[in-house]
Amino acid sequence: MSNTSTLGHAANIVAGWTFFALCIVGSVVYYNDLRAAGRWVLGVPNPDEVAAAARPQAEDTQADPAQSTSGSTVELRADHIGHFSTMAQINGSSIDVMVDTGASIVALTWEDAQRAGIFVRPSDFTHRVNTANGQAKVAPVTIDSISIGGITVRDVKGAVSEPGRLNGTLLGMTFLGRLSRAELKRGTLLLEE
Repeated sequence: MSNTSTLGHAANIVAGWTFFALCIVGSVVYYNDLRAAGRWVLGVPNPDEVAAAARPQAEDTQADPAQSTSGSTVELRADHIGHFSTMAQINGSSIDVMVDTGASIVALTWEDAQRAGIFVRPSDFTHRVNTANGQAKVAPVTIDSISIGGITVRDVKGAVSEPGRLNGTLLGMTFLGRLSRAELKRGTLLLEE
C-alpha cells in the first residue's frame, strides 16, 4: 500500500469522525430547534404555548377541565394550571391521565399499570429515564389499547415506572403521534383519530 493511499484512508477516517462529532455537537447546541421542528412536522403544539394559552382569563375560573367528544374527535380544556387531564380507558380500565405533548412515550405509574392488567417484574426495569422526580428505571411495554372518548389507539409503546417514581400516568407521543391531529386552540386541545 502506498503512502498516498494510506494518507487518503487516514484522512477519510478523520473526516468521518469530525463529521460525527459535529453532528453530536450540533444536536446538543440546536436541541430546542430540532425538537421544535419535530413538533412542527408532527403537528403537535409546543408545551410552553399550550401552558400559556391555557392559563385562565379573569372571567374563566372553572377549575375542572371539560371534555367533549364527537365520534373520533375529543376536545380537552386545560385546567387552571394549564394541564390537560382526562379519563382514559387503558386496556379497558378507567385511569386518570394527563395528556403531555412533551412526553415522548406513554408513561404509566406502576399502580395504573397493575389496574390495566400490565404486570412487570423487577427484572423488567431495564431502561433509565429522567423524570420531574429525578432519574428512574422503567419497564418497556406494549399497551393493547388506549381510548379517550371515541378515539382508540391499539398496540401503543409505553413504559411502566418503578413504584412511587411517577405522580400520574402521562399520555405522550407514542399515543398522540398515532392520531391524525393534535392541535391547540384557545386553551383547548383537539385530538382527532
